[in-house]
Amino acid sequence: MRAQRALFSRKFALWFIAAVVAGLIAWPLHGAGAKTGNSCLDCHIETTQKRLSGPAKNLVNDIHYTKGFGCQDCHGGDPTKGMAEGDPALAHDSAKGFVGSPRPQDVPAFCARCHSDVELMKKYNPKLRVDQLLEYRSSQHGKLLDTGDEKVATCISCHGVHGILPVADTRSPVYRVNVPATCAKCHSNPAYMKPYGIPTDQYALFKSSVHGYELLEKGDLAAPACNSCHGNHGATPPGLTSIAFACGECHANNRDFFNQSPHKDAYAQMNLGECTTCHNHHDIAKPTDSMLGVGEGVLCTRCHSQGDKGYEAAAKMSVELDTLKLTINHAHELLTRAERGGVNARLGKYDLHTADDALIKSRTAIHFFDFDKFHEIASSGITEAQNVITLGEEALWDLRVRQIGLGVTVPIILWVALALYLRIRRMERDKPFA
Repeated sequence: MRAQRALFSRKFALWFIAAVVAGLIAWPLHGAGAKTGNSCLDCHIETTQKRLSGPAKNLVNDIHYTKGFGCQDCHGGDPTKGMAEGDPALAHDSAKGFVGSPRPQDVPAFCARCHSDVELMKKYNPKLRVDQLLEYRSSQHGKLLDTGDEKVATCISCHGVHGILPVADTRSPVYRVNVPATCAKCHSNPAYMKPYGIPTDQYALFKSSVHGYELLEKGDLAAPACNSCHGNHGATPPGLTSIAFACGECHANNRDFFNQSPHKDAYAQMNLGECTTCHNHHDIAKPTDSMLGVGEGVLCTRCHSQGDKGYEAAAKMSVELDTLKLTINHAHELLTRAERGGVNARLGKYDLHTADDALIKSRTAIHFFDFDKFHEIASSGITEAQNVITLGEEALWDLRVRQIGLGVTVPIILWVALALYLRIRRMERDKPFA
């Protein structure tokens, strides 16, 4: 009981301290009639115009504000003047570099004054990159901005302006799960994107894809978002030659196998996207074994027809993959039956893991598009599964022998016990009374 009270006291103390700290941070911005001594904040908080008061009030959670940066660090001016003199305009001191709302084309360089300063950024986050401006200038967004396009995305389009949150904050628009919706603010707006002549269905397609399901529905932070393929500050549409590089960052084996396949040169000659020709772009469906083979609607038959080598290879790989799966399933079934009967099938289960691994590798080895290389991996799994089937059958036979032996032995034991019982009763009857 005493330990529980001590734990409660510690939790309450931590909660109280956190509440006080939060209050101290928030009070200068939200306190009724409170003065911060900063003319920018005092003036903007007091105004009834939400357009002007909103930025000041949003600063309470802003990462820059919490690190000690004030309005003047971005906008310039003199926050010590204005309110006391009764003339807020005095804070707008151009001699001290006052800038109101910077023009869109000035925003990247505006932010880079700090974010490209290596020595300055080391003081706050040594791991933070300082080449964002260079990357942005190389991006499609940056190139359009250089032409005078003021609609194109800049730093504040994605990160926000006042109230900027750390990337790891789940409320941040650039938190991994939120990135697709942030990009969609522009890229899903047909009217906004009309001048650029690109589709606006990417977000809808992504949500229906295997990547979108893993990220948005399951919350798997290892799943890709828009910036995983297109980049962050250096965002640019992947070209036909770079698509495989983007996909290969996660799917390395698939990329390496494809690069050794006959499709590598063929796709290059036909100017086809290496991964997207079969898997599509934003609406990537969960891969299934039905994608391989020569049946109706199968991917392979889009290019290959009966009689060519590709058609034959696809047919043989499909048959062998099905054989591997059926063999593994049969082995699993036998081991399960043996275990239910009380037989120790641990060794067989261990060996079956090797066959399961071979199935996974075989599905990746499809990207060789070479039956001999595929067969080398798949056949090893079939052999391993067949060995497990043999173990399973032996275990079931052993179980059957035990069951038959038990079926024969039990009646004999019962008959002997009954005979002994009757013999003892007879002896007791025949024994003369003392």
